Parts: sequence; C-alpha cells; structure tokens
Amino acid sequence: MGDESPVKFPQEVIDEYTALGVDLPTLFSAGSIGNRMGIRVQEVSAERVVGTMPVEGNTQPYGLLHGGASAVLAETLGSLGAMLHGGSSRMAVGVDLNCTHHRGARSGLVTGVATALHRGRSTATYEIAITDDQGRRVCSARLTCMIRDMPAPGVARRDDAG
Repeated sequence: MGDESPVKFPQEVIDEYTALGVDLPTLFSAGSIGNRMGIRVQEVSAERVVGTMPVEGNTQPYGLLHGGASAVLAETLGSLGAMLHGGSSRMAVGVDLNCTHHRGARSGLVTGVATALHRGRSTATYEIAITDDQGRRVCSARLTCMIRDMPAPGVARRDDAG
C-alpha cells in the first residue's frame, strides 16, 4: 500500500478553488481510505461526479467486490458533489447512506456516477449508480449529506463525532 497517490481532480476545478485560497486536493483527498482503495475522480461538479475504483484489492474473501468498497465509492462521490454544492465556506457531512448490491464484480474497474437529486440550503441528496466494465449495474446507492458552516480553525464542535 505504499504507492498511494491522491485522488485526481480536473484542473479547472482545482483552479477555481485555488482562486478562493482553498487547496482542494488537500481539503478533499477522499482521505487515506479513498487513496488506499484507488478511487480516481474523473468528472466533478455539484450536479454530477464520476469516479472509478479497481476491483482488485477491494474484494471480500470470495473474490467479489466488497459491498463496503462500493459504499466507500458511493459516499466519496456523493460527498464531493455535496461539498462543491455547499461551496468553500461550508462542509458536507454524510448523514444517510443506503446501498443495494445487484451483482458481483471480480476484476477490472467499477465506475460510479453520482447525480444530484436534491441540492438545498441544508441538505443535498445524490443517487450513485455503480457499474462494471460491461456497463452492468453492480450497486445502486443514495447518499444524503448535511451542509453546514465550516468551524473556525482550531475550534471543535460539540456535536462532532469522534
């Protein structure tokens, strides 16, 4: 696992956040779990986020893509869309994730497409379709994120989970 590389963002999105003084790859790196799982973001906007993840290295004991890996991909993509919707002064926190697993995948890449269903002032909901290399649906997921103000630097919130 030593060869981890950060999640890739389109340059125009990085430039937009850099102009606001925000280091987007650092702010949203998908965390070490996204890096370990090989998630790569290919398209990103508040309306739609597309990313891939290799099946290899993300399997359960029977050699199939682990359902939890699909959940990580879904939450990563939906959270990124919600974060962009909220803007640079707000943060997106996942509050509900549900996943239905339709078929197994044993190799190749899976592709997740997160599409906004609702983008409100305090919540954002995304439907995430995850498909295999043949375009067959592996998982359908729905993520709702709460959109809240960023805490001031160095200030812990009482309701932050830890």
